[in-house]
Amino acid sequence: MFPKKLAPALFGFILSGLMSFLVSGIATYRAAGVAPGFIGVWATGWLTAWLVAFPVVLVVAPLTRRAVGALVAQD
Repeated sequence: MFPKKLAPALFGFILSGLMSFLVSGIATYRAAGVAPGFIGVWATGWLTAWLVAFPVVLVVAPLTRRAVGALVAQD
């Protein structure tokens, strides 16, 4: 188990991993189709995308929360 204070980072890690996995898979399929070596190309693209996505999520998430807070009616 992780300490509660790490929850935002863990959330960002998991979310960025899943999203980059899906998006890189779709992009690889659209660009190359299911060709020989598809899984290797996808895996390389995914890991590269994840290395970028994780820190971006950590920086952008607080800004997004503030933007959503400004757009949603307060009770």
